[in-house]
Order: sequence, then C-alpha cells, then structure tokens
Amino acid sequence: MIQLKSKAEIEILRENAELINEFLGELIRAAQPGVSTAELDQLAESLMAKAGVTSAFKGYRGFPASICASINEEIVHGIPSPDRVLREGDLLSVDTGFARQGLYADKGDTVVVGTPTEETAELIGVAREALWRGIDQARHGRRVGDISHAIGSHVAERGYRAVRRFVGHGIGREMHEDPQIPNEGEPGRGPKLKAGMVVAIEPMVWKRDPHDDGTDEEWVADDDWTVLTPNGQRSAHVEEMVLITKGKPEVLTATDKSEGWS
Repeated sequence: MIQLKSKAEIEILRENAELINEFLGELIRAAQPGVSTAELDQLAESLMAKAGVTSAFKGYRGFPASICASINEEIVHGIPSPDRVLREGDLLSVDTGFARQGLYADKGDTVVVGTPTEETAELIGVAREALWRGIDQARHGRRVGDISHAIGSHVAERGYRAVRRFVGHGIGREMHEDPQIPNEGEPGRGPKLKAGMVVAIEPMVWKRDPHDDGTDEEWVADDDWTVLTPNGQRSAHVEEMVLITKGKPEVLTATDKSEGWS
C-alpha cells in the first residue's frame, strides 16, 4: 500500500535528508587512496552514533554493515571489508541509510577516487542525467512508468544499460515501501503518483558491451549481496529522496537545490 506522508512526517524527512547529506559528504571526503571500505563503514557508524540515529542497513536481511561500498564492476550492495583498499582511479559507490524519529533516510552516490578519466566522468554523468530526468517526471498525476521510462530511455540513448533486477522505492516509515520504481519501463503505466508520496529514485548503470543483444544481466556474487555487471564493466549508482508535490518535485537530499534543473 502506498503511504502518503503528513506535514509533520515530511518535516522530519527533510531533517533526515539534510543529515544524510552530511553523512555521505563525510564518507566521500574520506574515500582516498589507501583507505579501506571497512574504515568508511566505521566512520559511518561513528557519525550515526554521534547523531543518535539507527543504521537502516546493518542487520537488514542479515546485511553486516552500515553502508554499501561498491567498487568498479560492483554495482550495489558491496560489503565493506578491511581487505578492500581504495586505489587511485577506483570508481566507488557509497549507499547508506538510517532511521530517526520513526522515519528513514536513504541516499547513494558514485565518485572517482582521485582523478577521474573521461570515461568515468561520462559514466557518472549519464547516471546523474538519467536520475534528474526521472525526478522531473515525479509529479502529481503522473505514473511510476513515466519515471522509469525517462531513466531507461536516456540511459539507452547514451549507449549504456540500466539495472533491471534492482529498483527504486517508496520510503518513509519503512526503508522500502511501495511503489517499486524500475529503471526501465513504459510511460503511462504503473501506480499513479500523488502529492505527499516520498520516493527514492536510483539509477544503476554501466556502459553497454558492443556485443550485448539486450540480454546481458547483472548478477549476484557468492556473498549473496554484491551485484556485479555482466562483463566486468564499471558502473555508477546515484540515489535521491524526492517528495512529490502539486508542483515541481522537491528533491529532499539534493545538496544543491538548483542541481539538475534547467
């Protein structure tokens, strides 16, 4: 069942969004060559403890950490480890979430450790462009398929692929609520969007292999969590929490409120 949020809940979600922005900013600044993903997870736990919030990830279906740290061909759900040490040029996706005052926050971003190449800059750029095209469709009266189509069509036009098995979602009293928001879809299909809904939109993309006939799929590693690209391509994952209003979508987790809008 899709849950609309009250004015009081929306205010808490705004506060949660500001806080998770601070957390993710700290984690990204700490992501330097020589730092392990376990150290980043320890930093996240320290930030959460200091703020008095509860990790949304740790213990969720047995997940052992407070962040997902996915490197290069790992798309999402990478498990932090002291053995995964960042190197110059690595592509790192960090995803984290917490609960505060009965409501959740969830955000992810992908950065290059050190200096980006043209290839990695383009990959992240395509993911972010797709994200904002999806956000632009997150309006009262439209449908989930409008978001999905905006993301998937842009990714395909740029010569990239979007993850199919893992999707965006509603968020609020639970970390994952209805509706599910795929990264591909048909416009005009799916649940209708209503003012008061809060959703997490999260494209996950990789460069399409020239020999991919459209059937290549992401796969899950033996740890039952880490999602990888089909042929070792690097990937990017970006995620924002969005409040649907009667007017323009309000991107709760945007660090720059003018970002993405023309």
